[in-house]
Amino acid sequence: MTREGLGAILGAAADLDCVGLYASVEAALPGLASDPCDVLLLDIHLPGMSGVDGVRVFKDRFPDMQILMLTIYEEEEKVFDSICNGASGYLLKKTPPAEIIEAVRQARRGGSPLSPEVARQIVQRFRGARAVTRRASPLTPQEVSLVKLLADGHSYQSAAQNLGISINTVRDHVRSVYEKLHVHSKSQAVGRALRDRLIE
Repeated sequence: MTREGLGAILGAAADLDCVGLYASVEAALPGLASDPCDVLLLDIHLPGMSGVDGVRVFKDRFPDMQILMLTIYEEEEKVFDSICNGASGYLLKKTPPAEIIEAVRQARRGGSPLSPEVARQIVQRFRGARAVTRRASPLTPQEVSLVKLLADGHSYQSAAQNLGISINTVRDHVRSVYEKLHVHSKSQAVGRALRDRLIE
């Protein structure tokens, strides 16, 4: 019922098109191979492979696809694990339809939408980790500034404007960050930087 409802909500938006509805990660993999999407809404609790584990599989298979986690629970560990695995954002199922549509648009633009309750959990988690010794950063000061902007939901274009550099330079920095942090996506870079206390 939730899946059909979300499909109807997204399909009714003038600038969005729902290309598929799937009951599991296993069913979605072949479906998305033939009908790819820009943004995937992924439930945490699914039959078979969980959404948390599925994020990594989807990002490996479809690296350019943005993934928004969707759940009825504010589960701290699952939130953190999903973001570290490559999720771009996290929404509760009680999020109003208009906000879900806007979150999909934001993710497609390169943003990282989070329900307020989830954002609060993330902030509390990292506040609680302040006593952890900060690791020596492998990133340059400008790379750190860029990752902070990406963590705040900036696109490459707006990050370039904030830093006073070209978008090509931003892309060069992003490639360098990926190499240094051993990640393959923007959300993974942000998750790793937060986890390793490279940014706050």
